[in-house]
Amino acid sequence: MKLERVERLNLGLSAGAIAASYALASPHFATSLALGACLEALNFGTLMRGARLFFAGEFQGAGPWVGVFALRFVLVGTGIIVVLYLGANPIALLVGLSIAMPAVLIDSWLHRPEVVDPATLPALDPDDEEWDQWNAWRAAERQRPEEEEEAEQVVLAAERDPRDGETPQ
Repeated sequence: MKLERVERLNLGLSAGAIAASYALASPHFATSLALGACLEALNFGTLMRGARLFFAGEFQGAGPWVGVFALRFVLVGTGIIVVLYLGANPIALLVGLSIAMPAVLIDSWLHRPEVVDPATLPALDPDDEEWDQWNAWRAAERQRPEEEEEAEQVVLAAERDPRDGETPQ
């Protein structure tokens, strides 16, 4: 099984955190952190593989994805309860469970897209009328208010020639 780049970084950060906690804190704390990191690594790996299958179209609809997602949470929750029942340090367990977040942030920062000079990007002319037809807040074309549409209908009706009922050309 080949691990993704972010999973390898996650395992490296977990190993570093476990070694540091073993050197700076008690073995009980380090063991609890290791158990949390193990649960988190299994959860993260399952999430990565499930997302890959989901976006590849392997799941028929969203139902199986939601089911696997819920099952994953139940298993992680059960693992946390069992580990806490066995006497794990809750703070160390929480730290171990949280190591994926820095790994994801560091990996996304290290592999971000290159910076592009804004002057080289295509852009509309500032006087283009498309600027008035686009709503940047909704990322869609502007919906004209009903009053404006009604006013346009009144203007069109007033432009009709009363003799033949057609709009003059």
